[in-house]
Amino acid sequence: MSQLSARQPQRLSPVKADRLFAEPRPLVTDFKFDDQTADVFDDMVRRSVPYYDEMQRMVGELAADFATEGSRLYDLGCSTATTLAGLDPLIRQDVTFVGIDNAPAMLAKARAKLESVGMTRPFELVCADFHDGLAITDASVVMLILTLQFVRPLYREKLIRQIRAGMANNGCLLLVEKLISPNSMLNRLFIKHYYDFKLRNGYSSTEITQKREALENVLIPYRYEENRELLLSCGFRHVEPFFLWYNFSGIVAIA
Repeated sequence: MSQLSARQPQRLSPVKADRLFAEPRPLVTDFKFDDQTADVFDDMVRRSVPYYDEMQRMVGELAADFATEGSRLYDLGCSTATTLAGLDPLIRQDVTFVGIDNAPAMLAKARAKLESVGMTRPFELVCADFHDGLAITDASVVMLILTLQFVRPLYREKLIRQIRAGMANNGCLLLVEKLISPNSMLNRLFIKHYYDFKLRNGYSSTEITQKREALENVLIPYRYEENRELLLSCGFRHVEPFFLWYNFSGIVAIA
């Protein structure tokens, strides 16, 4: 556990531009959250996720609504800790932040970021594989921000049950995911508009195509109805969307 006092905030290195898939590759391998990805991740996510800043703001507002004194707030798949850093000034209660990720390179970036902003509360950063199971305790808020889609479907129910078991009643799970539509025509249109969004943000057709191939066997989205039923079957009392943009959705589930 790390607790930062009134030390002078450090200065982070400038965000590197995402060029991971810019050059044509003879063979596109599965996407990995390795050192190369961690180096450009902050640029990647802002250019790849529609309304990313607004989504972060909404997650922060809802997390502040549900956080309770003396509890723990979990960010599962915390990557470089952008969400945790943004939440620190929003939550007034005495809440311990816990960021969990399976990529050491991401956690190194996360620690540097939290130290750079002068985190005001205790926090823990843990390296763990969600497929091996998690011990969630005393949680008032749990966040899965574009994370569950990377958990193999066979393990998703187990993970959600473990989250629910470690949450206080009236706590919340904030889930942000890519979706697939049950309507094939709409699914094609939503994906087309999403790729147009990426083109507007400076990605080339080569980058979009190669990243799509790299993610094909790694990122497996569900339909909204599948996510909703999963949450309800694992003990959440109420499930409701709070954000929707074509094939991206934010869902709040109340324990």
